[in-house]
Amino acid sequence: MIDKRIENHPILETKNQQKIPFYWDNQLLFGKQGETISSALIANDIHIFNYHPKTNKAQGIFCANGQCAQCMVVVNGSTAKACMTTIEEDMRIEQLIGYPKLTNQNSSNRKIIEKNIDILIVGGGPAGLSAAIELSKYTDSILLVDDKNELGGKLTLQTHRFFGSSKNVYAGKRGFEIGKILANEVNQLGNVDIWKNSTCVAVFSDHKIGVLKNNSEYALIQPKIVLFATGARERSLKFSGNYLPGIYGAGAFQTLVNRDLVKPASKLLIVGGGNVGLIAAYHALQANIEVIGLIEASSECGGYKVHLDKLKRLGVPILTSHTIKEAIGNERVEKVIIAEVDKNYKIIENTTKSISCDTILLAVGLSSINEFAVKARSFGMTVFEAGDSREIAEASAAILSGKIVASKISNQLGKNPINDLQELEKQFEILKSKPGEIFEESFPNLKTNVYPVFHCSQEIPCDPCSNVCPFELIKIDQNDIRKRPYIENIEKCIGCGKCLVTCSGLAISVVDYRKNENDSALVSLPCEFSREQLGNDDVVIVDINGLELGEFKPIKFIENKNNNKTKIIQFYLPQEIAEKAVGFRLPYYSGKKEDFQTVTKNIEENESIVCRCEQVSEEEIRQLIRSGITDFNQIKAISRAGIGACQAKTCESIILQIMNEEKVPKEAITKFTKRPLFVDIPMSNFNKEE
Repeated sequence: MIDKRIENHPILETKNQQKIPFYWDNQLLFGKQGETISSALIANDIHIFNYHPKTNKAQGIFCANGQCAQCMVVVNGSTAKACMTTIEEDMRIEQLIGYPKLTNQNSSNRKIIEKNIDILIVGGGPAGLSAAIELSKYTDSILLVDDKNELGGKLTLQTHRFFGSSKNVYAGKRGFEIGKILANEVNQLGNVDIWKNSTCVAVFSDHKIGVLKNNSEYALIQPKIVLFATGARERSLKFSGNYLPGIYGAGAFQTLVNRDLVKPASKLLIVGGGNVGLIAAYHALQANIEVIGLIEASSECGGYKVHLDKLKRLGVPILTSHTIKEAIGNERVEKVIIAEVDKNYKIIENTTKSISCDTILLAVGLSSINEFAVKARSFGMTVFEAGDSREIAEASAAILSGKIVASKISNQLGKNPINDLQELEKQFEILKSKPGEIFEESFPNLKTNVYPVFHCSQEIPCDPCSNVCPFELIKIDQNDIRKRPYIENIEKCIGCGKCLVTCSGLAISVVDYRKNENDSALVSLPCEFSREQLGNDDVVIVDINGLELGEFKPIKFIENKNNNKTKIIQFYLPQEIAEKAVGFRLPYYSGKKEDFQTVTKNIEENESIVCRCEQVSEEEIRQLIRSGITDFNQIKAISRAGIGACQAKTCESIILQIMNEEKVPKEAITKFTKRPLFVDIPMSNFNKEE
């Protein structure tokens, strides 16, 4: 089999785990200790996990977060989600084809755990962890449950340095480092009970919450207060062929690449120009995956400009006012069809283009996982929410969200909060704010001594550079860290480069005129790629917009262990371009918009699937709506959309979008009735021992 593991990564340490033998359809393969079935299979270049019993369509993973049911397989005679089940030695795994006869349906009685607790925290991501740290100061009766084997949530998937406040949310550190800091602090608390690999599955009217502990024991928890920090789930998108293996949510892609060091793609198209899509594209490039382009339906990308600028510099084609029209392939993505859209997001005729690719990453927004909180409130429970469960925002904002909610819970407990709640809420509003005004780039243009050049031309919350300057020359308004940095007493700069390697957006360069050889300046640029990835030839230097300034030979490539994997690459550049230089092109990612070929003939479209679990098409849903049905429950009864294992987690937002497109008034829409059991688990867990 082909090995799809990432053996060298410019940021992450490769894992030397023990090899684990397992069987896939009676074929001996090898995974790595601690990894999931889905990662082990994709590392062996296996992307089809099952065939849908209704349509016989091939299915792979989509979310890798247990939220959908696309990755179901048969494990030792029982069904299991490949993305949530860990590989074990000699495990026998088979494709789920049709409705197979299952041989290991354990129905023996077992004891159900019952536990009373003051505070239950559901979710071990940035919000849940920061809340647990604060709440441990007020009570000893806390239980934290999380469905992964490692605390940290989505932080564990992030290799880039974070924006925000250095003081409040560890800005300047990489996401996975922040996750470890928070997780270690919680693990060291003596008064917080932690259940990992434990999924919250239900909320009941008797104020009990069902939890599948360690994926094997069923527990009923009765808390006085419950904090849901359950995060968010990936949104899908309706387009022809959207069911094909090779179409991932951004979180699934980052799970494979950054958590498990598995390379799931060779040629990748990104759909969505928010921060998630821009960051995922950068992560793909670091893993030696060619990003053939990023498309965004709006006229501008909505993420931070510094993220967008990094991609432009590296040579990734950015196509705004474009949407995906169709994915084409035989049981896996082989080609993608895109088209231009007008200001109303309608496809413009005769603008269709195609390009070969094997993977499509959908970064088209997130939906709060809030069904638990909604149901708990309806039963009269004392409920709080934090992080994306409450409001979709950056992970840095989620950390503060956890602290804020913990302070409010302390009031509920009759304790005085330690934190200044008003100040926390002020900082929270700053961290969750949208990208601000963009200013025209300007330069010091002193051409003497040595000094940094700031290439961050947009107001965003970020302050690490102002905290690392040894002479405190770099200033940012601490009342509003969205203001751009500036330097005082620039003549005192010694060119140490600490600001350069700490900048979260890689948006600082250092120019040194002290040698002034042949009317040139020594320019230092940040680099988060390996020397091998840059090649041995001259490097194309670019400005903030990715425009070429010329080809130059690197003078020095500096790797310092104190710089946390950010390297410095130095060039002698002509003085007239020295301050404009921001970055460089990757030699083997020289994609161009011209690589997208114009399509001149009609394409036979595949179906657009709305409900992945039951393979209900967009056309079926439209016909029901046009017949006058606007009750989601009635649609479910007729079409089975929303009746599957994921309980409408993926299709609900798409059905709502179709209703909006069909001009259904909001007041005429009745949404799905939510049942108490939100996550599918084996029935054997409910066989209570008498």
